[in-house]
Amino acid sequence: MDKERRSFVLFHSNDIHSHLEQAAKIATVIDLEREKRPSDAMLILDIGDHMDRMRVETEGSTGAVNVHILNHIGYEAIVLGNNEGLTYTPEQMEQVYTDQATFRIIGSNIREMASGEIPAWMVPYEILHKGDLRIGLIGVTAAFTEFYELLGWHVLQPYDVIAELTAELRQQVDVLIVMSHLGIKHDRAIAERIPGIDLILGGHTHHLFEEAEKIGDTYICAAGKFGSHLGRIELEFDSDSRRYDVTRAVAVSLEEVPPDPGILSIIDQYGAIARQNLSKVVARLDHRLTISEEKESPLANLLAAALKTWTGAEIGLTNTGQLLAALEAGDISLEMLHRICPSPINPCVLNLTGAQLLQSLEESLLPEFQQRAIRGFGFRGRVLGTIAVDGLEIYYDVDQPPYERIQEVIVTGTGGRLQKDEVYQVATLDMFTFGVGYMALKEGIDRRYYLPEFIRDLLAWALSQESLLSTCPTEHWHLLE
Repeated sequence: MDKERRSFVLFHSNDIHSHLEQAAKIATVIDLEREKRPSDAMLILDIGDHMDRMRVETEGSTGAVNVHILNHIGYEAIVLGNNEGLTYTPEQMEQVYTDQATFRIIGSNIREMASGEIPAWMVPYEILHKGDLRIGLIGVTAAFTEFYELLGWHVLQPYDVIAELTAELRQQVDVLIVMSHLGIKHDRAIAERIPGIDLILGGHTHHLFEEAEKIGDTYICAAGKFGSHLGRIELEFDSDSRRYDVTRAVAVSLEEVPPDPGILSIIDQYGAIARQNLSKVVARLDHRLTISEEKESPLANLLAAALKTWTGAEIGLTNTGQLLAALEAGDISLEMLHRICPSPINPCVLNLTGAQLLQSLEESLLPEFQQRAIRGFGFRGRVLGTIAVDGLEIYYDVDQPPYERIQEVIVTGTGGRLQKDEVYQVATLDMFTFGVGYMALKEGIDRRYYLPEFIRDLLAWALSQESLLSTCPTEHWHLLE
């Protein structure tokens, strides 16, 4: 006698970015579903970037709050996004996942550089048995090779890994799923190029498919960003024929869903833990350090000087929009620095021509750049702001046309004028190399990135350097009358 076809539901989330109250809404949906079906008839997966160090509970618990929430909801597997893999050291991730996670971390394209092996707290793939339904999971993350290598990781090119594992697993499973923190362009390309994949659950580029897209025999699904939606895929499975049908594949809005009180309690508990962990005093200020988005200020100048001095570059350059509030006189704690500089952005050094520098400085005088809202690329501020520098003296005339306002730039180290065809070593922020903000900065060459340090770590260091504190009120932009 043929066994009755049975239903199965798969939930998937991506790019929560520590919007933990939205995770509480996900918990509500999952709990309601559990009342209707047994555990072997459902599965919950996360496709990366659940953690975001902008959130104080995440920062102050080294991601433990996120792991606790994933455990509580009942996730069975996750893949790392760049917000996990590049903002925490391997040692930090190993500790939080090994000590606390009840789910699998799938790292199909991640290897340790030293050993060439996958770390012990990850698995290269997973086969889950849900009753008689066999589900294969492949999990890949974006290959930011240069950055990962600075942290001791080797990230394999995901297409090759997916093709190899698909060939290996296809005959062993009924449903083969790729958990892809690669982005929509890559998800579509994988569906087109690699046969044998049933579902691609996507993330990274924050794309939303309210209804799944189908390419060939592969369904592509994604739930947007910040927990605004939750992916839901319903299957009907026949164990005699080993065949399944996707009856529904959607992303459901959570706007009207109430948050789960248990998750809200976890958030509150870790809020207290985070505040305690971040209460450490790193410096004491004798006077207030102000900040402005529209012009240079002592606090922005201090960050520019920290970039220049800490890296040993000729010039330090930052956008003023990185810093969200002034630092008041008195004790400065880690929590204060996190509050004013929450962006998980790393320092970098690159070579720029004088012409490229000049273009960027000119752009920083224009309102359309100063008020430009930036989304992603590590930036967690409001707008770009203007430029603060160390190592340059800039003389400008606002009555001149755009891109002709800067009349002279002096390079402090040499005392000479900035030359358009000369090359200068500039310490700045990694986000500029991604083509966001001031356009010419992305053209810099011989880039050197610094990980795991964030720019707030450099700011903490600079607050203990009396030479930098004493000179940061000095203006470097000089308005010509």
